[in-house]
Amino acid sequence: QVQLVESGGGLVQPGGSLRLSCTASGSIFSINTVGWYRQAPGTQRELVAIIIKTGSADYGEPVKGRFTVSRDDAKNTVYLQMNSLKPEDTGVYYCNADIEVADSGVSDYWGQGTQVTVSS
Repeated sequence: QVQLVESGGGLVQPGGSLRLSCTASGSIFSINTVGWYRQAPGTQRELVAIIIKTGSADYGEPVKGRFTVSRDDAKNTVYLQMNSLKPEDTGVYYCNADIEVADSGVSDYWGQGTQVTVSS
């Protein structure tokens, strides 16, 4: 069984930084595309950043130039470095990954989410 666990959320002042982590555990053969999403109360979940196996990444327009996604496949972990945070970045951040499990093929997994609050 595979689990995705996000960590690193918290309360930060506008202009501050946070680094989120998404770590996969279990019988993992390989981790393919990984996406970070966020959802604020009363809104739909939106894509924040996505990184493919080669390390190439893309970002949602609201975070371009401020957020950076990276991966460490040796640790089965993907990071989201968030700088110059704004109150509108507040929400629950979720990790989503396409993971190939030994003898089971590729499946889609979600983490439980981590809360990010940007407020003075």
